[in-house]
Amino acid sequence: MTDRQIAIVRALQDGLPLSEDPFAEVADRAGVPVEELLAQIETWKNDGTIRRFGAILVHQRAGYPVNAMGVWNVPEDRIEDVGRAAAEDPSVSHCYQRPRFEGFDYNLYTMIHGSSREDCENIARRISERTGITDYRLLYTTAEYKKSGAVYFPSKCLVSRS
Repeated sequence: MTDRQIAIVRALQDGLPLSEDPFAEVADRAGVPVEELLAQIETWKNDGTIRRFGAILVHQRAGYPVNAMGVWNVPEDRIEDVGRAAAEDPSVSHCYQRPRFEGFDYNLYTMIHGSSREDCENIARRISERTGITDYRLLYTTAEYKKSGAVYFPSKCLVSRS
């Protein structure tokens, strides 16, 4: 990578600012014209270096103080249909398949957001009724850790070379 590309990565890795012209602010942080920034992003999108830009929603601030991971025991031949049906529920933000583990037979995971535990239970019950899957559990969040993206080029060297 060139020094300019590294500057762009550094400016992007902290996220986009909430502003009228976020890419202009990022370009300014990187020390490049906004046209160069956008062209580089487009190049990286086209070659697969960047897959997407995404938002991290703080669900508590959005009015959903309770969340639960719904784990579902779904027959393998129904996983696509059940996963699609669960993901279509507006209270589900994540839905993905994982392998089963010894002593833990669940293979479909859904992150359900609600205003209360009762709300989450009603949402899971609704998904269960829609899909016919009755073997599920809700695992409620007890602690949440900071969500952040990867840092590829730290602004300051964190390792001393002596």
